[in-house]
Amino acid sequence: MSFSAFEVLGEDRPGRWLVTCDHASNAVPPMIAGGDLGLPEREMGRHIAYDIGAAGVTRHLAEHLNSPAVLSTFSRLVIDPNRGEDDPTLLMQLYDGTVIPGNRVLDEAEREKRLNLCYRPYHEAVERLSARQENTAYCAVHSFTPRLNGRAMRPWQVGILYGYDARLGRTLIDRLREEPDLFVGENEPYSGSLAGDSVDRHALHHGRPNALIEIRHDLIETPEQQAAWAERLAPILEEALHRAQV
Repeated sequence: MSFSAFEVLGEDRPGRWLVTCDHASNAVPPMIAGGDLGLPEREMGRHIAYDIGAAGVTRHLAEHLNSPAVLSTFSRLVIDPNRGEDDPTLLMQLYDGTVIPGNRVLDEAEREKRLNLCYRPYHEAVERLSARQENTAYCAVHSFTPRLNGRAMRPWQVGILYGYDARLGRTLIDRLREEPDLFVGENEPYSGSLAGDSVDRHALHHGRPNALIEIRHDLIETPEQQAAWAERLAPILEEALHRAQV
């Protein structure tokens, strides 16, 4: 049975950017737990399984930037590609109040199976595309839920995350805050410093300018919203890259 852990778009596009989507899909490969982690469809449709709307934004954004994109094809509940291999949340057993039945008992053999089938091939593809030219700018696209169970509403429409290399991230935040209708979070709703995550692995360790964009998923639920956000973000990203002089 054939399975690919990633989808590459526009590999031959000449643009400087690489746009990635770590949590593009809520699919469970048939080789993993028979293609079913034991959750009902409504749970697999929630943010716990993937980043709602992020794949559509990624596709359109890469096209506007005339640059390639890499998207995962498996659910973050199978294995989370935005974690280091030694991260305790690599294989989630409980997420936002939901127990993941198919992850309750995971031995080392199952962990290696998921790493080799999904995680490692995805990262090999991202690294290959990241290294296609010397001056790659790395843009990771994610989405976040407006509210976690039992938590306060999240007010930001968009958040920009960055780690110790803030050259592009800070400039992008400043540029987005010039937009009068946007409430922009800085390292919100999460910190941009997570050892072993995708940005750390493919950008920070190579000195590549980078930013992680988090869009509140109720704003990108439809194809039209996804296309509109990508069209809006593309020139802003280009301007921020120019301003940052990286």
